[in-house]
Amino acid sequence: MQDAVTVQQDANRTEVKRGSSTAAALPFVQAAGIGVDIGSTWAKAVAVDGAGTLIASVCLPTGWSSKEALKAIQQALAEQGVLVDEAPLVATGYGREAVANAAKRVTEITCHARGAAALFPEETLTIIDIGGQDTKVIACRDGRVEEFYMNDKCSAGTGRFLEIMAQRLDVSVGELDHIARTHTEELSISAMCTVFAESEVISLIGGGASKENIAWGVLQSVVKKVSQEFAKLSEVQGQVVLTGGLCDSAYFIELVANALGRTVVSSPEARLAGAYGAALIAKDLKQK
Repeated sequence: MQDAVTVQQDANRTEVKRGSSTAAALPFVQAAGIGVDIGSTWAKAVAVDGAGTLIASVCLPTGWSSKEALKAIQQALAEQGVLVDEAPLVATGYGREAVANAAKRVTEITCHARGAAALFPEETLTIIDIGGQDTKVIACRDGRVEEFYMNDKCSAGTGRFLEIMAQRLDVSVGELDHIARTHTEELSISAMCTVFAESEVISLIGGGASKENIAWGVLQSVVKKVSQEFAKLSEVQGQVVLTGGLCDSAYFIELVANALGRTVVSSPEARLAGAYGAALIAKDLKQK
């Protein structure tokens, strides 16, 4: 059982205490805006300064309750010295309504466009975002949404789909990406429903297919869904970027790029794109 965490604040510093030991005192960080993105699987938060520079971030499992996730986020930001109650906060994501102290609630489409534009400073961007419960493609110009499409009717092609398939193979999502690179056979998983796709994977396991080959088929199934949404865009301009939970999945990014016939870029920070965009919107509220 972990020690309880308490945070004490005075006029000069934040002191983080764990059990009987006291962590090093942290200087206060004055944020110009805070963005909170509570997704179905992960909850993220970003604090920015007056220039829009990221000065603190949090990423943790959402768990069973958006409200509990928010408490954990506020605690984690406080431990980084952020004065949570002294900056405007914008909420986005699946659980944004649970953020009672939000100055504003903004859709994740808008926030992802703003955040991605800050992370990848190009006039035009096409964003692919793979969330826990949906897959989005967003065309934006100067951080503003021009067109978007979203698959939110079924979990196929989403982060949750990958988690279920990875669990069935007894690997993590990161390991799924890693082992798929060493596949020796291009297996096809044709079912577009998660339940049926899982049954298909079980049959492949029973038939003696290797983890590597099944993993490749699983990733290709997601790539197919991404390609279908991407094809709906009336025009693709500028750089194609990947945001969401698969930003560290190098092989998956390669597969998407091959399927689209375009270079796809990402970065570890792109996972925070929604929260970052929300923080920038919050900063604008303060500066008005």
